[in-house]
Amino acid sequence: VMRRNPFGMDICCRKGSRSPLQELYNPTQVSLSNTAILHQIRRDQVTDTCRANSVSSRKRRVLTPNDLKHLVVDEDHEMIYCYVPKVACTNWKRVMMVLTGRGKYSDPMEIPANEAHVSSNLKTLNQYSIPEINHRLKNYMKFLFVREPFERLVSAYRNKFTQKYNTSFHKRYGTKIVRRQRKNATQEALRKGDDVKFEEFVAYLIDPHTQREEPFNEHWQTVYSLCHPCHIHYDLIGKYETLEEDSNYILQLAGVGSYLKFPTYAKSTRTTDEMTTEFFQNISSEHQTQLYEVYKLDFLMFNYSVPSYLKLE
Repeated sequence: VMRRNPFGMDICCRKGSRSPLQELYNPTQVSLSNTAILHQIRRDQVTDTCRANSVSSRKRRVLTPNDLKHLVVDEDHEMIYCYVPKVACTNWKRVMMVLTGRGKYSDPMEIPANEAHVSSNLKTLNQYSIPEINHRLKNYMKFLFVREPFERLVSAYRNKFTQKYNTSFHKRYGTKIVRRQRKNATQEALRKGDDVKFEEFVAYLIDPHTQREEPFNEHWQTVYSLCHPCHIHYDLIGKYETLEEDSNYILQLAGVGSYLKFPTYAKSTRTTDEMTTEFFQNISSEHQTQLYEVYKLDFLMFNYSVPSYLKLE
């Protein structure tokens, strides 16, 4: 059963065309309506999980501007995208630059990756006034992309701690992890922080001290904490596993599907399920259980089952 748009019909739309939000909740094309049902199921899953775990979300009802810095706004197509690092966010930022660039860019893949992450290239929701924020949250189509939580975590670890060029991460986090998690660490390891083992990274994440000290870095922060899906009603939840279909569906809803396709490329270095399994082999069942607790809401909310390789206590 298709549910009506939760905000009634007061969606303003661009003159002469339907907004993505209207197209999503009242599709004019049959091809779009089947997909719409799938996304309704994903939305319901998030709603049910938020309701079942309302205890944890009751602590903070009001979002601050700082909570909205991951929400990228596209005024022209009335869309808001919450980016989650390690879930195709570089390519989605490139696409958003094409959508909001007013003709400045036409091919997402011609935009250098580092330029996609320059904050001034995209406008985020925290830059608006409170009434403007509320208006956009109510009238724009909001979407995000998610990924199996532990696969995303291993991807973040591989990218930030095993690549020699990521010296800023080694200095900021690596040195801290080595100091805290490694007995008899060498002076060089304490100074460089460039040889963090996955087991040490996990121990750092589940250490209560870490949680108290500062929020997680966005690359391993939960989607629940980055995008606030219990406080912001997302109209579309795309998945990394169906990245192309979900992305092109969004571009279709925005009315740009005929000339803009989501960039596809087979990345041979991509973190896979098999790889993730391997990384978890040396993690004790006690640590696996504690880590699962940290990411549990992401697993439940986005319908990812407990990985078969986990030995939970």
